[in-house]
Amino acid sequence: MEGPAFDEGDLFRAIAASGARALLIGRRAMVAYGLPVLTADYDLWIDPDDVEALNAALAPLGLRPTRPPDEARRAGRYVLENDEHVDVLLARHGRPVDGATLAHADAWARRKLLRWDDATAVAVPSLDDLILTKRWAGRDKDVADLRLLEALRRRTGGGP
Repeated sequence: MEGPAFDEGDLFRAIAASGARALLIGRRAMVAYGLPVLTADYDLWIDPDDVEALNAALAPLGLRPTRPPDEARRAGRYVLENDEHVDVLLARHGRPVDGATLAHADAWARRKLLRWDDATAVAVPSLDDLILTKRWAGRDKDVADLRLLEALRRRTGGGP
């Protein structure tokens, strides 16, 4: 499916204007924190109540959902896509890690707004919360990403 010419700033502005409680997670969040990683897609964690608002805001960019809202809520995830790929996680709570559960509402309350460009800020989890989200999957690349995030946390004086 081909969409209009893609501009990352337009994506982040549309997400912010949507009113959806959308957190950029994954490697794009790491890029927003200034870490040198590569990724080809976007990962968002949103409150399940915000599916329609997010979809409506991203429709003018040609991003179309792979599932209708009710089905996406039941599945806990869906994709918005055209030439770009946006994975959307719908959960009030993330997967428990070492007995700790991260609630979306708590991560949203602690979110950081990081400047993407002069006109655009992107909502990302706090560094500690981003580290928890990276621990959910446990893939090899996540282990490497965790080392970078832990080094950033030590360098900035955050966390243990």
